[in-house]
Amino acid sequence: MIFENKLVFVEIETSEIPWVKVFTQRKVKEFSECTLAEKTEIFRIIDITEKLMLGYFNTDKINIASFGNMLPHVHWHIMARFEADSYFPEPMWGKKQRESKLDLPNLDIFFEQLKEAL
Repeated sequence: MIFENKLVFVEIETSEIPWVKVFTQRKVKEFSECTLAEKTEIFRIIDITEKLMLGYFNTDKINIASFGNMLPHVHWHIMARFEADSYFPEPMWGKKQRESKLDLPNLDIFFEQLKEAL
């Protein structure tokens, strides 16, 4: 976990790409069940994370998704995508397209910067 407050927490998803997940502290299934404060906090974190990913990694695209089929707890995925990642242009849980050839800046530094920004 890299960030937590009374409304949400942010976790790192282990992957070949920079990927974080934002969860509500309360266990609710649907975004519509979130309070206005929870919704606002989720989008604040998405905005900060996307901007930092774009600048730090020089991404080809940012993917933001909320599914929750396997884990029925409101959460959002924020992923830095690259044309050379293993799945692009598929989603990260799609069909693998190639072996990854990514040479990314230090992930630990990025996650520390994100923690400070949040």
